[in-house]
Amino acid sequence: MSYSIAIDGPAGAGKSTIAKLIAKKKGYIYIDTGAMYRAMALYFIESGIKAGEQDKISEAAAEADVTISYENGEQIVWLNGRNVNGLIRTEEVSKMASSSSANKDVRKKLVELQQALAQKESVVMDGRDIGTCVLPNANVKIYLTASSHVRAVRRYEELSAKGESCSLEVIEKDIIERDYQDMHREISPLKQAEDAVLLDSSDMTIEEVADAIINLCKG
Repeated sequence: MSYSIAIDGPAGAGKSTIAKLIAKKKGYIYIDTGAMYRAMALYFIESGIKAGEQDKISEAAAEADVTISYENGEQIVWLNGRNVNGLIRTEEVSKMASSSSANKDVRKKLVELQQALAQKESVVMDGRDIGTCVLPNANVKIYLTASSHVRAVRRYEELSAKGESCSLEVIEKDIIERDYQDMHREISPLKQAEDAVLLDSSDMTIEEVADAIINLCKG
């Protein structure tokens, strides 16, 4: 019998880091839905499609094959048979993913894959609409958030550690804009599921957040 944990929340709240840690501690499979949307976004960028060209995005979505596999415990994201792990974490891809994820054809294709994965395995899945749309019957639902400033600082430190030059002010502005875009999109907007537990990670460590979620699990 598979068990599912759904973690939703805004950009930079620490969803992926927390979900990976919980999956490791519980022995579940971590499904990074954001990475799947990013892979699709990368395909659109490489195809020369702009964020506003929704008809072209719908057409191209049918041509993109996005899958996930695990090798030596690491998640590999495949785009049309190519490992794109090293290409999907740029700001350009982030912005395209936020725009293209609102497209109904993109969402339909990826949600079907995500649901199929959750039926076969015990999973931890994070994203924007996992508890509300993708896994409405998840055993545990979490809405993980943090202040926009805390999220911007985390992103700034992450990029700086990679040697990328960036502006904290610009990052926070982008995060606030992305929050608005994610919460106000027509299809599957970001919102807390009625039966989700709200967790603010602003003043919590990664371990504290993971343990708080694991304590809610009965499986």
